[in-house]
Amino acid sequence: MKGCGVGTMSDQVEKFGNSVIQHGTANDRAYVMKIDPQDYPQIVDYVVALAETKGYSKIFVKSPSFARSGFLEKGFVEEAKIPNLFRGEDEGYFFSRFLCEPRRTEQQSKLVAEILQTAEKKPVVTGEPALPEGCHFSTMRKQDTEDMAELYKAVFASYPFPIHDPAYLVQTMDENLIYFGIRRGDELIALSSAEIDFEGQNAEMTDFATLPECRGLGLATFLLEQMEGGVGKIGIKTAYTIARSYSFGMNLTFAKHGYIFSGTLVNNTQISGDLESMNVWYKPL
Repeated sequence: MKGCGVGTMSDQVEKFGNSVIQHGTANDRAYVMKIDPQDYPQIVDYVVALAETKGYSKIFVKSPSFARSGFLEKGFVEEAKIPNLFRGEDEGYFFSRFLCEPRRTEQQSKLVAEILQTAEKKPVVTGEPALPEGCHFSTMRKQDTEDMAELYKAVFASYPFPIHDPAYLVQTMDENLIYFGIRRGDELIALSSAEIDFEGQNAEMTDFATLPECRGLGLATFLLEQMEGGVGKIGIKTAYTIARSYSFGMNLTFAKHGYIFSGTLVNNTQISGDLESMNVWYKPL
């Protein structure tokens, strides 16, 4: 879907009390990424006013159960739900409110349904996946960020976050992201990241990118296996992903790894200039 006013500048992240909101024209939305109990219920009216003032066409919220009624009362709809997302004991909800009618409608509903049906029929794969000969895996470090940015540029013309910028990648490493990569010789050919919520004891498995000529080699599957092991060691109880709903490959990767589908976020995220719907998958670790 060509967006209701999608822009090219990266969205900004701001604090509301101790809560975190990302917003801007890149995704034409306001996204409540984290809600602190002290900021509720004020944050509900604040984000609605922010989106209306800026003219965004969608508000998207990741919410613990304590804020559920406040968002539903303000016209939000539940698009996905993850049991035990927070600390392995409290549900996580993904709420949306659409402020532009075209954004409410999925333009490729048959494709989304076909991909989900295919993914959910796949048996869960067991056993350790293997890397192709000549490839090696490592956790990314700050000296890798130039190569990482170049890989992301090669795969995504534009993205919801400024992953094309090495300085941004360094910043996220200092905050709460762990990046995982595969090299063939010296060339970085595949990447992913785990965005850690230490307090909530969950991790979003995200930012998967493989060079076009290296797809079909099972690299994303290998990365996901390593990511789960890595975050499990630091006390993460639930892994989840927000995967492109038009991508057979990514949805199949998570389904084969034992992830459970929990909902579709309609026209949620700008990828390479278009708004795309996203599928939420989760897995208790």
